[in-house]
Amino acid sequence: MSEEGLEQKYVQQAFDTNWVVPLGPNVDGFEQDLKDFVGQDREVVALSSGTAAVHLALLQCGVGPGDEVLVQSFTFCASSHPVKYLGAIPVFVDSEPDTWNMDPSLLESAILDRIRRTGKTPKAIVVVALYGMPYKVDEIKAVADKFGIPLIEDVAEGLGSRYHGRVLGTFGKFGVLSFNGNKMITTSGGGALVCEDREAWKETMMYATQYRESYPYYQHEKIGYNYRMSNICAGIGRGQMSVLEHHIAHHRMLAAYYDQAFRAVDGISYHKGPDFASEGSNYWLSTITLDPLLKVKGQEKAYSRMVSGAVGGAAGVVHSNTQLRSDCEPNTNVEALRCALDESGIESRPVWKPMHKQPVYAGAPSYLNGLSEEIFRRGLCLPSGPMVSLEDAARIVDTIKSVLDI
Repeated sequence: MSEEGLEQKYVQQAFDTNWVVPLGPNVDGFEQDLKDFVGQDREVVALSSGTAAVHLALLQCGVGPGDEVLVQSFTFCASSHPVKYLGAIPVFVDSEPDTWNMDPSLLESAILDRIRRTGKTPKAIVVVALYGMPYKVDEIKAVADKFGIPLIEDVAEGLGSRYHGRVLGTFGKFGVLSFNGNKMITTSGGGALVCEDREAWKETMMYATQYRESYPYYQHEKIGYNYRMSNICAGIGRGQMSVLEHHIAHHRMLAAYYDQAFRAVDGISYHKGPDFASEGSNYWLSTITLDPLLKVKGQEKAYSRMVSGAVGGAAGVVHSNTQLRSDCEPNTNVEALRCALDESGIESRPVWKPMHKQPVYAGAPSYLNGLSEEIFRRGLCLPSGPMVSLEDAARIVDTIKSVLDI
């Protein structure tokens, strides 16, 4: 049966059996599929989003008001916002050049400095598999273990990525997965928390279902949340699991094409990563960096027009910009290339703006080496999904070549 057929089968079963709620056979089945996939005797809880998974992981690491959590700065805001939900303080750590993920040496320096300044050890570390690229697992884990700090792996972008053959999300105390519409597989929205043992699974289930105690009436002894995935969404996920490996293979095929194609283009580099990472990355998004001296046609007009709405067409955005520029933005050649691709009907996006440069985190402690800011100024994400064919990729590369001012 096709992927679409499986999805329709499981969703129809949910309606036929009246399981149109945040529990049911599809939720159980999807969790079992995920558990089988990640292996390592881990337990999995399906949730409403990857952000919810980060929140519950932090909560179970004992994070509370005034505590500090070390977070990779080069990431999406869902890695750090839940720290603030809990009244805690994110401490941002910059990246290393090989994988663009958290720098292990800088992490250790940050921990030592926070202990010196505050007299307390940070409560958790949130490391990210940026764009699906495996982080330096051995080095990061060695630092975490040295100081006894629980490690949370945010692999929302890295479902199916592996480190020396082992699925990411199974090395830390918790692993965070996402099934948002743009991820390797989707449940339309949703996420999951990978737990190290059955006790953590039980506690996650409690927190995700309003922390209801086992009485014949509703009794709550802790504050819980309405974070469980619906049976409808889980039905979509069960169907999607049948094509996960195919999607990973497709992303890796596109990555190999882009890598080879841009070797012949002066001034543009494809981010392949070191051998251990390129062997294990799902290449959720393919990214390139532009030499600052590279010229793009129309570059002189970059940032001359106010943008309305938000990147990605985020629904519900009602704020309008009051300024054309910010103090940390992509170079004009990157913006000019993004605009040129857009005019050709090709969507591309800047890489993540580092969290330590986000206005909402102004003043947050940060340990920096300049790497993430430099990549943000030079980086661009290219179309990489399962609907992008090799013919599409060729058109994208050709379009980029055609707008270079050489």
